[in-house]
Amino acid sequence: MIVTVTANPSLDRTVVLPGVLERGAVVRALGTRSEPGGKGINVSRVAQVAGVATTAILPAPAGDPLLLGLDAVGLHHRTVEIADEVRTNITVTEPDGTTTKLNLPGATLGPAQIDGLFSLVLDVAEDADWVALCGSLPPGVPADLYARIAAALSGSRCRVAVDTSGAPLAALVGALADGSVDLIKPNTEELCEITGADVADLDSAAAGGDFTPTLDAARSVVGSGGCAVLATLGAAGALLVTADGAWQASPPPITPVSTVGAGDATLAGYLLADMAGHGPAEALRAAVAHGSAAAALPGTQPPSPGDLALHAVRVSEVSTPFV
Repeated sequence: MIVTVTANPSLDRTVVLPGVLERGAVVRALGTRSEPGGKGINVSRVAQVAGVATTAILPAPAGDPLLLGLDAVGLHHRTVEIADEVRTNITVTEPDGTTTKLNLPGATLGPAQIDGLFSLVLDVAEDADWVALCGSLPPGVPADLYARIAAALSGSRCRVAVDTSGAPLAALVGALADGSVDLIKPNTEELCEITGADVADLDSAAAGGDFTPTLDAARSVVGSGGCAVLATLGAAGALLVTADGAWQASPPPITPVSTVGAGDATLAGYLLADMAGHGPAEALRAAVAHGSAAAALPGTQPPSPGDLALHAVRVSEVSTPFV
């Protein structure tokens, strides 16, 4: 089972524009859609569509529109009750796939609610293969919450994956070093946050087909504690670095519709393939196939197995094991 933790969930509203967004103009949208969102919820929705057991953990008040949305799609969830309504995030998409996001800060969590969330995760994780700690933290939550959860789960049967940024990611560096986190899924900017590498250098090199700077940055993380790094590189694909080696995958050609949730689908694809017993190269193939399929769908719609173009994802080994 995949357990996901979304400490700062959202109701995602996507607005589809007929052309380029013009600041200050009156624009008549082509349409809109609302879906339950938040990075962990997106991972769980992909797992659900694939027929894999999953539980999404999140804070929300009883009867919140987000929970009604989860019930509507049949996603199993467990909640810590809070007083304030879950935030709404706005995504604006243009015809070429350009995506603009307006994310609100989220509802404040008090000490009792934080403790309740922590305890709920540990309880549900007893039956998990993977626990994915995903997204930002809402106001009131200490930056080290994910690091504390990972430490508490260390030694249990489940493995821990983390996809976050900013202060929560910085607070996780110790957990990466002590081995309590098994996988992180940073984009280029997030990888640079924890390694000190230069974003422009990594992006420009990857765009030209040179993944050495990204590989070096990722290996510095793996070398400190054995944590695998699944680095997403946008149109250049993704790089997977483990203690056993490194692999790069190039995505199939797609027409991007909305990139929101594509990284979450990438993480879900990796976890699903790993649970199915596939090795790192094939897990990376599944990750990139899921992320590409998600980017070709509107809003945060999860890709189904029929949407995947696994055969069109090119995977190559780029590094040998550590010595």
